[in-house]
Amino acid sequence: MQFTQDLPEGYLFFRNCTADAVTIVDRVLTRSFLLAPDRLVEDWPVVTADQFDLTAVDAVAALDPEVVLLGTGARQVFPPREAQAALLRRRIGIEVMDNAAACRTYNLLAGEGRRVVAAIMLPASSP
Repeated sequence: MQFTQDLPEGYLFFRNCTADAVTIVDRVLTRSFLLAPDRLVEDWPVVTADQFDLTAVDAVAALDPEVVLLGTGARQVFPPREAQAALLRRRIGIEVMDNAAACRTYNLLAGEGRRVVAAIMLPASSP
């Protein structure tokens, strides 16, 4: 899915999203990652929703978001309730969706100046 929205200069944004990769600005990523408007954390070790645990919550929370868009791959899969509750206890909202929806929503919220983090899960690459 190709995106055409342009965000203000300096913002990191999604340009393209497929089942196995996404493009952030002009960089193609094929491994799970975290994206905030001002920061990219590559090689996030979470590949499936059931791996979204308290360690993953800490990594996401370190980016100081007001809302997290959890992209769980080609389809929406909810992570463990304990991890979702851990974010909510920190007053961080969480929305779980497929990657394409997470990418589109991130671009909209980042364009509004919101402190949003996209946590995108991509299938593990074969060696």
